[in-house]
Amino acid sequence: MFRDVAPDGGPAGIVGPVIRTDVLVLGGGPAGAAAAIQCASLGLDTILADKATFPRDKHCGDGLTTGALRLLEDLGLDPASVPSWQVVADIQLYGPTGHGTPLELPAGPGYYAAVARRAELDAAVLDLAAEAGATVLQGTACTSVAEHDDRVRAELAGHGPVEARYVIAADGAWSPTRKMLGLTRPGYRGDWHAFRQYFTDVTGPAAHSLCVSFESEILPGYSWSFPLPDRGANVGFGVRRDPTTRVQDMAGLWPELLERPALRRALGPDARPEGPHRAWPIPASIDETVLTSRRTLFVGDAAAACDPMTGEGIAQALLTGRLAADALAHAGPLDGHRARQGYEQAVQAALVADHRMAAALGAVLATEWGCRASIALATLTPWTRRNFARWLFEDYPRAIIVTPRRWRRGMFTGPGAFARAELSAGSSRPSPMVGAAAS
Repeated sequence: MFRDVAPDGGPAGIVGPVIRTDVLVLGGGPAGAAAAIQCASLGLDTILADKATFPRDKHCGDGLTTGALRLLEDLGLDPASVPSWQVVADIQLYGPTGHGTPLELPAGPGYYAAVARRAELDAAVLDLAAEAGATVLQGTACTSVAEHDDRVRAELAGHGPVEARYVIAADGAWSPTRKMLGLTRPGYRGDWHAFRQYFTDVTGPAAHSLCVSFESEILPGYSWSFPLPDRGANVGFGVRRDPTTRVQDMAGLWPELLERPALRRALGPDARPEGPHRAWPIPASIDETVLTSRRTLFVGDAAAACDPMTGEGIAQALLTGRLAADALAHAGPLDGHRARQGYEQAVQAALVADHRMAAALGAVLATEWGCRASIALATLTPWTRRNFARWLFEDYPRAIIVTPRRWRRGMFTGPGAFARAELSAGSSRPSPMVGAAAS
């Protein structure tokens, strides 16, 4: 704890009508939960508040990259706590012509890709925050935030005022905290837009493989089908939001994409929708976004931290949450400048080079010839197919080749996530159908 004192010098905890704490985390998704876990683990008195009651649905593709899996393992997640958890070993990649090419992730040990419904995953990670010692307030909206030189005062519905040394804002792409602090970007609507629907009775390759298809009219966007237990799948597509985007009616395009031969073959003839489709924005401009205020650090979608090439955001959310917690712990209770500077420098070192590399490669994928050439190079040999899959699923940073400061022995040959748990169970390679629900 920060010297075990409240902002006014009194004892931490509940003092009269005001709740006092070291860190107030606003938002209980992966970014906020990771921040709360790290803060509590570092000895900081931590309150996490989210307006939702978990489990709650989160619009997402549900895919977990190697980078996300490693971070979840570090946070202490047990995959068995997520009923829909399914390890995936194989990828089917389709180019604009509809031709499919298999990609294979390493044979282990450990997991390199998995799929899990976000409603279940997020609830499990939030439980870890409570287990770490954070006070978790569900169904609790934050209605106001005001920063002062030595503290932040917030109002939590149903609980009254809270005074904290710092706030970590993990409250999504349309961050209310950012709005209350006057830091919104005028006219900003996200950098990508995504669309997904759950399917059941999947009998094609999508029942056990990650299927990714680049469609000509939505490049550099793509459609996907990610497998879930009991012959289920998360199916969707993402498009970049910019003046050149050719897709204006995503809902109108969806039925047409579902009838494309590649996707129909992947799903199988009996696949049918499990529920309605959902759409959401993807913020992917962390290199242009204001990351801090006087005593507030923005993380996850609130920091526009998603990958600009794939739209992946879970690994980035978990990482920014942990970086924010570390920055606060190192700065101490009074040095807001040091906290801001530490967090911004950590994000710069960990994410910005990869973000810019991904954005540059996304520009290549924006044309059909560029997409076809990239796929041809990536699938040229078994070695390129395997390592392209590892790079695509963030087994190592996007820009690792051009950032020598991050080079280390074994960086291209390390095991996957949860390798120790897998080896202790006596398995060296997960079956494509392995999942908590199937075990």
